[in-house]
Amino acid sequence: MKSALITGANKGIGFETAKQLLENGLYVYIASRDLKKGLQAVDKLKAQGFSNLEAVQLDVTDENSIKTARKEIGKKITAIDILINNAGINGGMPFTALEARTDQFLAAFDTNVFGVARVTKAFIDLLQKSTEPRIVNVSTSVGSLTLQSDPNWPAYDYAKYAVYGSSKAAMNMYTVHLAYELRDTAFKINAVCPGYTKTDFTNHNGGELEIAAKRIIKYALIDKNGPTGKFFSEESNPLKGEIPW
Repeated sequence: MKSALITGANKGIGFETAKQLLENGLYVYIASRDLKKGLQAVDKLKAQGFSNLEAVQLDVTDENSIKTARKEIGKKITAIDILINNAGINGGMPFTALEARTDQFLAAFDTNVFGVARVTKAFIDLLQKSTEPRIVNVSTSVGSLTLQSDPNWPAYDYAKYAVYGSSKAAMNMYTVHLAYELRDTAFKINAVCPGYTKTDFTNHNGGELEIAAKRIIKYALIDKNGPTGKFFSEESNPLKGEIPW
């Protein structure tokens, strides 16, 4: 049975992604900063008839938490097939480039960039033991430098995304380099924007969770002929999916 680890999976898109991977027959580790919330998420999914899952405490900003999670999971399995770096924060208000405080940028980068790098590095050995390792870094179209600088793009005037967008643009660059380093292996590594979705991030405005999660697992489950080192947003480009960095 293939396995997947999803960070920030106790709610929102992460939770729905876990559900859909379970529907696809995977064993899923629900990683959350607050173990109690992770256990509650597991109970919800078990109440829906799923059994191949468990909660794990993992704070992407805490090296010791990540190391402990890696150690505990490593006691149970010898390989992980899928890592979905989903945990993220917006940095808090105000969001604009001139108004945002330094601590907001630091917090956003700590979770959205450094957190992705920490978790990936900690679990890379288990991923390397998979025959079809996949990494999906959950991104956003507002992290695209090309789109954000285009006056004709619908989100061009969304200056409130300066902190969040900057951190995700940096995460995108990390994705490019990671995919390059592993280009001659079985890894498939991509950045995926789930779209504007009804979550805490958006005050529950936007599209449905089910659609957002489908966009993520599409690239978590790609075969050996699938893309790697790419940036996808099916909301921004419904026909081809791929968008510019």
